[in-house]
Amino acid sequence: MKKRFLFSVLYSFVSLVSFVPSLCISMKKRLLSSVLLSSVSSVSSVSWLYIGMNKRFLSSVLLSFVSFVSFVSALLAISGAAHAQSYPNRAVRLIVPFAAGGSTDIIARTVGQKLNEMWNQPVVIENRPGGSTVIGTEIVARAAPDGYTMLVTPAPFTIVPSLMEKLPYDPAKDFEPITLINTTPLVVVVHPGVPAKSIKELIALAKSRPGTLNFGSSGSGGSNHLAGELFNTMAGVKMVHIPYKGNAPALTDLVGGHVDLLFNGLTSAMPLIKSGKLRALAVTSIARAGSLPDMPTLDELGLKGFQAVAWNGLNAPARTPRDVVNRVNADVLKVVRSPELVERLRAEGSDPVGNTPEQYSAFLRDEIEKWARVIKFTNVKGL
Repeated sequence: MKKRFLFSVLYSFVSLVSFVPSLCISMKKRLLSSVLLSSVSSVSSVSWLYIGMNKRFLSSVLLSFVSFVSFVSALLAISGAAHAQSYPNRAVRLIVPFAAGGSTDIIARTVGQKLNEMWNQPVVIENRPGGSTVIGTEIVARAAPDGYTMLVTPAPFTIVPSLMEKLPYDPAKDFEPITLINTTPLVVVVHPGVPAKSIKELIALAKSRPGTLNFGSSGSGGSNHLAGELFNTMAGVKMVHIPYKGNAPALTDLVGGHVDLLFNGLTSAMPLIKSGKLRALAVTSIARAGSLPDMPTLDELGLKGFQAVAWNGLNAPARTPRDVVNRVNADVLKVVRSPELVERLRAEGSDPVGNTPEQYSAFLRDEIEKWARVIKFTNVKGL
């Protein structure tokens, strides 16, 4: 009776200790905690059976194991909670894979400044251009997975994998998606001399003159080049691609009538559309652009599912703790949805997004698959 009473006391203590971690355990460690707690229950049950058989030694061993498992489980819970509460406790680097001054750099500095104010820690913007964004992207892929080095991710992240035979990183495996920050639709703009005042008329014109109409771009493999190739594929037309060394000379030649049309960024095209130097026919996003709400989308005009947008997101190295990913996601969403940033983005022709890591991950996967199909079908040459 004494043995059974003593064991009952010990078993109650073990159950109490085992219960504490289940209250404290973080979302990321619930599975491991469940396994540990299941082990506790199983071992404790076995101990109860054996105690009645006077196997004192075995019961002692089992109880020691129970105590150890409970202790480890509690430590995991406490360490996870402490990590989430202490992040960030030093400077955070945001890597921009472009030179300073571009749209991605501006987004990074705007968001970084707000995070600096929220976290009371320096948020350093580090420009690492080169290699069609590969140089800066690789830096983040190789960084410690602790949330202190992250990538401000542009659209080429999902295009470059299909244009380069070998990348020093895997976009699907080497990064933790955090959130999509913003999207900027392209706008289909034609020179006023082109006899097409709608997408329907443009498609009819292109079909009546195969290989005659042309479209410019900032260079082979860029977002506006691939948007034109996607248009060719979905509309069943053959317009000729003319690459330029940058978007500015392409836009200049469009205004001068040297090319017929562009799939151009909304921001730089807006002044020329308003002045009548270019004619806008449609935007390339699924939803209408907040800064040009009266302009229909290609999806609305019959090219169902057409989406070709410039965008910026935020990615961390793979294996970054989930509690850190969730913390950064929540804080970036506060920034992206603030009235100040919404107004600023829409003034520049961009639309704020802010979504969950899972939604952003699905977006990246869809973009990679889409551009891989377009590049393969149109035989776009690699970088």
